[in-house]
Amino acid sequence: MLIAVSAAVPTSASAAGAGSTAAKAQQADTTSALERKRVDSVPTPKLDWYECWETAECATTRLPLDYDQPTGAKTEIAVLRIKAKDQAHKIGTLFVNPGGPGGSATSFAYSAQYFLSESVLERFDIVGFDPRGIDASQNLHCFPSVKEQTAVLAQMNVAFPWGKAQEDRFIAAAKKFGKACSTTGNWLAGSMSSAEAARDMDVLRRAVGDQKLSFLGFSYGSVIGQFYANMFPDRFRALTVDGVLDPEHWVGTPATAGQEQDARLRSGNGAYRALMEILHRCDAVGEEFCVFAAGDPVKNFETIAQTLRKKPLVLKDEWGTWTITYADFVSGILGSMYGIDAGDWATYLMMDLWNMLFPPTQEAAAEAKAALLDRIKEARGKPARDFYYSNGFEAFAGVDCTDALHPQDAANWPALMAKADKQAPYFGRAWGWDAVQCARNTWTVRDEDAYTGPWTAKTAAPVLFVGAKWDPATNYDDAVSASKRLPNSRLLSNTNWGHTSYGTSDCATDAIDTYLLTGALPAKGTWCDGDYQPFTTPVVSEDEQETMTLSEARKEQGLPDASRRAPYSIFNSRS
Repeated sequence: MLIAVSAAVPTSASAAGAGSTAAKAQQADTTSALERKRVDSVPTPKLDWYECWETAECATTRLPLDYDQPTGAKTEIAVLRIKAKDQAHKIGTLFVNPGGPGGSATSFAYSAQYFLSESVLERFDIVGFDPRGIDASQNLHCFPSVKEQTAVLAQMNVAFPWGKAQEDRFIAAAKKFGKACSTTGNWLAGSMSSAEAARDMDVLRRAVGDQKLSFLGFSYGSVIGQFYANMFPDRFRALTVDGVLDPEHWVGTPATAGQEQDARLRSGNGAYRALMEILHRCDAVGEEFCVFAAGDPVKNFETIAQTLRKKPLVLKDEWGTWTITYADFVSGILGSMYGIDAGDWATYLMMDLWNMLFPPTQEAAAEAKAALLDRIKEARGKPARDFYYSNGFEAFAGVDCTDALHPQDAANWPALMAKADKQAPYFGRAWGWDAVQCARNTWTVRDEDAYTGPWTAKTAAPVLFVGAKWDPATNYDDAVSASKRLPNSRLLSNTNWGHTSYGTSDCATDAIDTYLLTGALPAKGTWCDGDYQPFTTPVVSEDEQETMTLSEARKEQGLPDASRRAPYSIFNSRS
């Protein structure tokens, strides 16, 4: 069994000069009697580890569907571990989660050996568990068969609906989807709230032998981390959330229940802010450094959007016909802003579309067509799900719909989305349509033990929040507001591009590593500068470009490029 983590890193070190251990213990909140009864009534699971994926260990365990009935029905949870390289000096276990909802934490833990710092890999076992209903854990299946699932999801297989006909079709399918999860899938869907993931993590903390939790969560993983901090404020030693969703905005309140979720989270606003910064910087540096700089980039972007709103772009080659809609364009741009090379990647996509819609020469049009077709075929070159049951969208919805207060009627979504686009031009719809199946008279299954706040616990150990100014998926403003809710927390800010901050600069990565290893926080008000900034080197020809973009390299290394859900378009496959 592991040495007690709380002994390995004294609580006073984590305070970074904030006061004595005794004073902090008196001030800290404790886990409520109800939550203690729920999780502590579950016997500590014995994880029967076995070798998997050559460098990892895997295990499964069965945990209660309902923690009020610990001896009742169970669901299977999958766990993966990469053992610390220095077992003799191990601090304990670092639980990791990549976000989603629906992201696989077992796969993420496996890839962590390729992107976490050597100092962290030396001193921690890295563990990921797939939350209930997701990936290697027992899956949520809302439909009796793949055929029935495909019939519904095929009607929702657009980046987002545009125009009344698409909206009507999308809403009708979303209603079928939500009702299927509330009937066929209700036995598990009603137990997939983030509170249940936090409870599962506390039981698994005991199972790996840690007295206190260490956690690193990205994107939606920040929600799991903040649920844990508020539900179990005295049971962690270090908890970092990178790419933050404010849990009050995620869940909502009775006063905001009529809002669609992104009206609270404002991910669309964050994406719009990042886009405008890219276009303004592009304009400032000129054509030598930005391919989309000719004329007025902001105006030209809107021209592309207006053109595609009126009529999609149709491309043909020997393999078939490919249609690029306005929604594909917007979601393609959103997806391109997930990587640290957001400015360059997004502006190349803009330029290719411009040259197809308004070709200056036949050669430019041909080059643009080839580049666009390459992107489309790469995005669509994933295995089809015709013969196996893929529950990716069910996994996302099972958490989001069960966690949050959503508007009552799906029929209201077109009006809500028109309002969303005014709040966040281009991206309001891209984010807002994701939750239409969560309308409360459609998604009727509930988790009676879901946690809805408060979000202001006085934690025994500090929480480190990390927010990126230009994040297109988790608005930096949410990192600010969420950190203000927790009295014993610290905000680390970063000017990097893309989604989340770890690995984007030595400054941010070192600060996170130091906190995880020692409990020492960065100084108040610390801003890190992303190592990579757009448009700092002259534009080169496509033949001179590296074969792998920085975004692709980051993904290849396992770095977290995914949001609470990855945007879908013809250019970006759903994950």
